[in-house]
Amino acid sequence: MTGWVNAARQMLRWLIFVSMRLCYRLQIHGRQHIPKHGAALVVCNHVSFMDALVLGGASPRPLRFVMDQPIFDSPWLKWWFQLVGAIPIESERRSPGALRRALDDVSAALREGQVVMVFPEGRLTPDGEIHAFRRGLETILARDDVPVIPAGLAGLWGSWTSHHGGKALKKYPKRFRAPVSLHFGPPLNRLDADDMALRRFLEARVRALKAAADQDIASRR
Repeated sequence: MTGWVNAARQMLRWLIFVSMRLCYRLQIHGRQHIPKHGAALVVCNHVSFMDALVLGGASPRPLRFVMDQPIFDSPWLKWWFQLVGAIPIESERRSPGALRRALDDVSAALREGQVVMVFPEGRLTPDGEIHAFRRGLETILARDDVPVIPAGLAGLWGSWTSHHGGKALKKYPKRFRAPVSLHFGPPLNRLDADDMALRRFLEARVRALKAAADQDIASRR
């Protein structure tokens, strides 16, 4: 990654952080768990279309987000996604070979020492709860054995960018400066376990961090 690209992403990260602070009463815990240098994989629950911005601003380092190809191809936002280094992913059924290409891009980013962010549920929560993590994490970690930083996010369920009360982005905003809490957990190394155990372990850690974030918000109301 060239120097000017890294500088631009650092500047964007700061601007996003300021914007999220203005939009929400945001509290961040555990930022120190993201390593100052070297590759890492961040995994978090997926509540709303604002999640990536909250996480991207909260992280002390730029995050490379894995996101759906149709969203990445948005005519109005594609330039932004390209600038921040988002990694588009398409289902193998829709585009043969697309999944492997996305995994290659993730692997390349990790081998360059960058931090990659994924939402293992693969979709926005339809009910505010964390749903089963999909396959894919184990494939990434089998290629590149990097630290995994779990994260739990709370406070965005109920916003117009979530599926609460109807499809996301199809409602008018009704809340401003809502309390939002984000908890990063200590890095985990790849477990000597089968694929299902690995997913369940990471899912349990994210659930625990989301519960801590929920308690944080409850104490501020």
